Amino acid sequence: MSNLILFLSVVVGMLIVLLVKPKLKTSQILLSFSGAYLLAIIILDLLPEVFQDNNTLNVGIFIIFGLVIQIVLDFFSKGADHGHVHLHNETYFPWVLFISLSLHAFIEGLPLSHLHDHSLLIGIVVHNVPISIILGTFFLASNMPKKYAIFFLTAFACMSPLGNLTGSYFPFILNYKTEITALVIGVLLHISTTIIFESSKDHKFNMVKFISIIIGFTLAILFSH
Repeated sequence: MSNLILFLSVVVGMLIVLLVKPKLKTSQILLSFSGAYLLAIIILDLLPEVFQDNNTLNVGIFIIFGLVIQIVLDFFSKGADHGHVHLHNETYFPWVLFISLSLHAFIEGLPLSHLHDHSLLIGIVVHNVPISIILGTFFLASNMPKKYAIFFLTAFACMSPLGNLTGSYFPFILNYKTEITALVIGVLLHISTTIIFESSKDHKFNMVKFISIIIGFTLAILFSH
């Protein structure tokens, strides 16, 4: 069921791009909400779980490692997973963007099968919608036929479920589930804090973004165990 939910979260973003063609500003508001939600579940649920009865130094090292991984992925995606997009009428397919975002989605799915609650699943679903909108917008900007855009968005939709299945059946992942979760925390910590704390355009206070962040925090608190 969780794999279907992950898949459908990208399908929702895909349909929004194809049917509504939202402005970039709209997807960035959704990103602000998702960033706040992710940060809240990291603090309320994921960090307490990985540090409970585990080696603090070991967990901390893997969180730092996750931060480094996301910094590298940002270099290739140009920050698309936290709203830094520069759309032009490109004539090429954004392979580097697609691969980096797909790898990010795959890593996110790795610890889902062994967590004690569904907070991370909900956080990924919330984050997948604006990310798939951004990715779909890039595809349309590259002037590719819609059928190819749908194909690659479908491939992207399979990445988190594939990570979940990998985490469920591969002994290496099962033996190091705490470390893998810590690594994912580092990845999500980088994304969520960048979304929330990066400056708005011209360093002006953005009331809509602020409200979306507060809503994200509030819902995460209400749904937290």
